[in-house]
Amino acid sequence: MPTSQALSDTFAALGDPTRLAILSRLAGEGDMTVQEVARPFAMSLAAVSQHLKVLERAGLIARGRDGQKRPCRLNAERLAETARWFDHTRAAWEARLDRLERFLAQPQSSQPTVPKGEDNEQ
Repeated sequence: MPTSQALSDTFAALGDPTRLAILSRLAGEGDMTVQEVARPFAMSLAAVSQHLKVLERAGLIARGRDGQKRPCRLNAERLAETARWFDHTRAAWEARLDRLERFLAQPQSSQPTVPKGEDNEQ
């Protein structure tokens, strides 16, 4: 399971539409240089580089070196870690909702009552 900080960094990085589009392109087209990543965006190379730095710090991409080029590559493992966290969290909530559904399906007479004065109402 990813750490709380890793999840926060991942969600912060994924919360920006430009960074999400960059990840989608890398997933669909494979490794790209900064200039290739920047091509469809109406922003400077410096701005695209800033987005790439955020993605790299979050562990969502890795940047290598190939001569003069610095190709960007999707780090699918970070996305898989995040997906596992979602699956774990969803399973926990589904179990809670299943318990609630079973509780609510019980006949009224078998549901425990709260003694007067203990219902926390003021």
